Amino acid sequence: MLWKNGRRSSNVEDRRRIRIPGGTKKGGGIGILVLALVGMYFGIDPGIIMNMADGLQQGSPSQTSTAQPSAAEQELADFISVVLADTEDTWTKIFSDKGGTYREPKLVLFSGQVESACGFAQAAMGPFYCPADHQVYIDLSFYQDLKNKLDAPGDFAQAYVIAHEVGHHVQKLVGISDKVQELRPQISAKEYNKLSVKVELQADCFAGIWAHHADKVRNIVEPGDIKEALNAASHIGDDRLQQQSRGYITPDSFTHGSSSQRVRWFKTGYSAGTMEACDTFSSSSL
Repeated sequence: MLWKNGRRSSNVEDRRRIRIPGGTKKGGGIGILVLALVGMYFGIDPGIIMNMADGLQQGSPSQTSTAQPSAAEQELADFISVVLADTEDTWTKIFSDKGGTYREPKLVLFSGQVESACGFAQAAMGPFYCPADHQVYIDLSFYQDLKNKLDAPGDFAQAYVIAHEVGHHVQKLVGISDKVQELRPQISAKEYNKLSVKVELQADCFAGIWAHHADKVRNIVEPGDIKEALNAASHIGDDRLQQQSRGYITPDSFTHGSSSQRVRWFKTGYSAGTMEACDTFSSSSL
């Protein structure tokens, strides 16, 4: 991926030197447990998983670490800033073409654990978008897991992760997340899981839209990059993760979609480059 000459985003907040002592947070109990359990599936949108009305939970005072990030970590943080800037350019253009204004999200880098308006989060959850504060959160150690545990290496795979979370932000801006959340008390857990899958697959499709524009407008895509993104999508499907973690698959419990579904919807966004092509809610087949 040709990124080093790209614009850097001003919306990155680096909290990697901030440490939160302990792991017990006031009022955190059940909500934190739920997030930890579903976080293994990556791409979590806490606004879809739990009620955000309680806002920011209060925890122990944070401390500032004297540890300095390594050169490799700094380069990765720089890379993330460029990818975020590229998503900003992509979605600003798309919203503008539709007569709207794109509200750029913040991206928070953290190490170990972090406080968000959606509650207390740990690195083991993976990257997530918090609709309550319009921010994406990521611990850079996740990329090691993406490479070593999920067998999805490559810088474009890393960029796909960011583009997926920004896709959740787009869903928030256009009202999709809120509509799904409103339905939650009215439907069964099984039906809600189906809605959650459609939300996640649409975020994959939106990530594909970013890749489409990155390739067409800024020529940052190199041979093999799209294959990296498709490889990442295929390795984080619910079916594959369930098979790896417990040896069997339960489709009714899917919250993010199967590997083939995630690949299909990323490819749909990449091929079409339009939000209209990403209507997973009206599609007769996922």
